[in-house]
Amino acid sequence: MNAPYAPVPSGSPVESPPRTSGFKDFLSGAGYLFRGIGWVARRPAQWLFGLIPALIVLVAYVAALGALALNLGDLVGALTPFADDWSSSARSSVRVVAGVTIFGAALFVAILTFTALTLLVGDPFYEAISARVEESEGGAPPEVEVPFLVSVWRALKDAALLGVVAVGFALVFFVCGFLPLVGQTVVPAVAAVVSGYFLASELTSVALERRGVMRRERFALLKRRRPVVLGFGVATFLIFLVPFGAVLAMPGAVAGATLLVRERVAVTPGITGGDSGVPVQG
Repeated sequence: MNAPYAPVPSGSPVESPPRTSGFKDFLSGAGYLFRGIGWVARRPAQWLFGLIPALIVLVAYVAALGALALNLGDLVGALTPFADDWSSSARSSVRVVAGVTIFGAALFVAILTFTALTLLVGDPFYEAISARVEESEGGAPPEVEVPFLVSVWRALKDAALLGVVAVGFALVFFVCGFLPLVGQTVVPAVAAVVSGYFLASELTSVALERRGVMRRERFALLKRRRPVVLGFGVATFLIFLVPFGAVLAMPGAVAGATLLVRERVAVTPGITGGDSGVPVQG
């Protein structure tokens, strides 16, 4: 039986995690995604339950990305008028790069905001899944009571902020995408890391807010466990790139994020969570 949870006031000092191998932590973080997928795979009803909000949001995103794809040629032409007088091969090359970069940036924004919007739309669904994960691992912490309207406003504000940040990064990646070689190699890798970090932040918000940890404190906690958080986030980002992966894996990603919070992120001395025996904050 795990020790009872004892909520820690927001802003309280948090014990620094012990030093471990960054690469080992990265792989461990990726493992949490697959543990979460395994958790819902053993409970098909929970998986189907978690698909509902993801499917709703998917329809809107597919329509938006489809409209972008249909009009991509005209958009690329409008953004690259300087290439009109170039040779056919040079003009085609720069516009292919521009098209790939624009759609890639749009996909980057879509993946980040898809998670935030799906969590917003499906808050009762994913809150229930997260709580059931905690119960299956030894018990959920006492939930911090927040008025409904306050909770909705906070979620809307966080989603809007994430959208602004995502668009900002997408513009940077769009510009850098024109750099020879770097734009086709380094930029996608950096985009995966940035996307993964923000995805992890969104997905862990369900379990952390249950513990009374809001956005600012959440990023402080994630920073302390950056390699394991990045491992989880990058693995999730790559799964989400697979067609329909974001929908099918969303319930498992929420379950995995809950396990990650429980065992590795919210740390305080003397309180254990899950089966790992790793100290976690309640």
